[in-house]
Amino acid sequence: MLLEKHIDHTLLKPVATPKAIKQLCAEALEYNFYAVCVNSCYVALAREELKDSEVKIAAVVGFPLGAMSTEAKVYEAQYCIEQGADEIDMVMNLGWLKSEEFGLVKEEIALIKQAIGSRKLKVIIETCYLTAEEKKIASMLVVEGKADFVKTSTGFGSGGATFEDIELISNVIQNKIKIKASGGIKDKKTALRYLDMGVSRLGTSSGIAIVK
Repeated sequence: MLLEKHIDHTLLKPVATPKAIKQLCAEALEYNFYAVCVNSCYVALAREELKDSEVKIAAVVGFPLGAMSTEAKVYEAQYCIEQGADEIDMVMNLGWLKSEEFGLVKEEIALIKQAIGSRKLKVIIETCYLTAEEKKIASMLVVEGKADFVKTSTGFGSGGATFEDIELISNVIQNKIKIKASGGIKDKKTALRYLDMGVSRLGTSSGIAIVK
């Protein structure tokens, strides 16, 4: 198992500078990570830094709150693809989820997937804010919205990925789509356990420490 090929090397801090993004990309090339994950304003820079390489570019949309209008999220997703992103990591509208506006949640996911076509769509459900039942419903809505991944966390909430949440999500999605665990993954032992549980991708800013 090539652990590095499951890692999205991530820098989403509000104070991230172009210099730091260039360093992120250089590290992704050096350690052969699957992708970098950046905010939308840095997609073009990442594309320039990673041209002629196999490293993918994932861009976050509606980040980190998920409470933007659907139209804004769709536009941001399209913009990221135009700038060179290979994948989109969008944040679910949790207010809609908690208000049982499930149709709106599913429609938003479907519209963004439609807007990006064959590119991978990961939907962040921010598990730390949800009850067990809400996590189940959120995961099923991601499946029904035709996204490619359920993603646990932004890394900006009150908690990140947990083994319990991965087990719960796995039981709901039944291998129909994939799982990205993110938030608080800082060591190799934890990373390998997630992969053993069936997780396909790990979102972490500690990728170098994990593979070393």
